[in-house]
Amino acid sequence: MKLIIRRNQRPNKGLFGGHKGMIFLLDCQVVLTRKERELMEKYQADEYLAEPPKIDGLRTGVACYTPSILRDGVTHECKDVTILLQTEEIIKEACRNFKILLTVMATFGGEEVIHYSTADETQGPPQATAPTSSPPPLR
Repeated sequence: MKLIIRRNQRPNKGLFGGHKGMIFLLDCQVVLTRKERELMEKYQADEYLAEPPKIDGLRTGVACYTPSILRDGVTHECKDVTILLQTEEIIKEACRNFKILLTVMATFGGEEVIHYSTADETQGPPQATAPTSSPPPLR
């Protein structure tokens, strides 16, 4: 999965053509691999909602993004760069959450083996991987 982010700006003109600051533009679009598109279709994950992150313990008030919205592309206009950055962070978090979901979807029908040792405790959480073989049939 790739997230393509484009930032731009344009002058904000007043009613009589006077300069009233800048309008900041944020264009975001997700590009999925063939396998990720197949998983989305198989699990009907187009409308999965990624919860927006909290800033200082409060919800940001910005809408959630679904994979279908991000795949089609979304554009935001705002007058404040900090709002643009917050919106960008929410979109990045939505993509991270969806990538985790895709990773889990890819592990169904196989098995995941996680090795734990004392050294692993300092390396962070284990990452799920796609199954390498089909599970044996149930008898």
